[in-house]
Amino acid sequence: MKDKRVAAAISGVPWWLVLIVGLGVIALATALADESYRVIFGAVARGFGVTMTVAVVSYAASLVLGLGLGLARSSGFRPLREVSTFYIELVRGLPMLVILYYIAFVGAPALAGILNGLLAPLISAGVFKAFSSRSFDFATRAVLALTLGYGAFIAEIFRAGIESVDRGQVEAAYALGLSHSQTMVRVVLPQAIRNVLPALANEFVAIIKDSALVSVLGVQDITQIGKVYAASTFKFFETYNVVAFFYLCLTISLSMLVRALERRLKRESSQ
Repeated sequence: MKDKRVAAAISGVPWWLVLIVGLGVIALATALADESYRVIFGAVARGFGVTMTVAVVSYAASLVLGLGLGLARSSGFRPLREVSTFYIELVRGLPMLVILYYIAFVGAPALAGILNGLLAPLISAGVFKAFSSRSFDFATRAVLALTLGYGAFIAEIFRAGIESVDRGQVEAAYALGLSHSQTMVRVVLPQAIRNVLPALANEFVAIIKDSALVSVLGVQDITQIGKVYAASTFKFFETYNVVAFFYLCLTISLSMLVRALERRLKRESSQ
């Protein structure tokens, strides 16, 4: 019986995953056996923490922004719905790299000017120092740009989740005397979030990959450190192999977790 379970588990493993894992093992063994690869691994690994910090902080902030925009997009109050729709459609129509440049070199100076205007009395009293574009480091600007960009995409995911909840449940909640906000919090959002969990997890995988774009601002992430190392040693092949290895380990492992989450939710919904 146990052998049959093991055989069934093995037969259920996709071939592409076995191939990728095999290539990963070969790459890791080669790296451990080659001195130059070990040096490159050590150098590139210094950017791992920055990459994960940028991705996690951006994702958490974009979840909050996306939820707010998704609720506004589903609102019955037309001005709120129109404003949120304008933002979502505008941002989704721009490449992430353009958003990154715009926030870094236009948005940061503008934000400094706004803060100086709002806090002018406190700045005059010496409580705060005057803000400038240098008050925001490039990692902060990158996080803000990814948050604003992915917030628009996540807003559409939340909107789809909210609209997937049966309208009869909303009407039943109103009939029981629940207000609109109580209905959203107690009835709609728990089901909506459950329905869109796999899509939200996929966005985290996407934001990890797009975090590589922050290297254009000089943020010392995996890509930037790899680029600098390759340019100084001319070991482009070896360096970018290591960079690709790091990203593949992150994204494939997360993708497998997303698939497992989807299967679990599917089983629970069928019961």
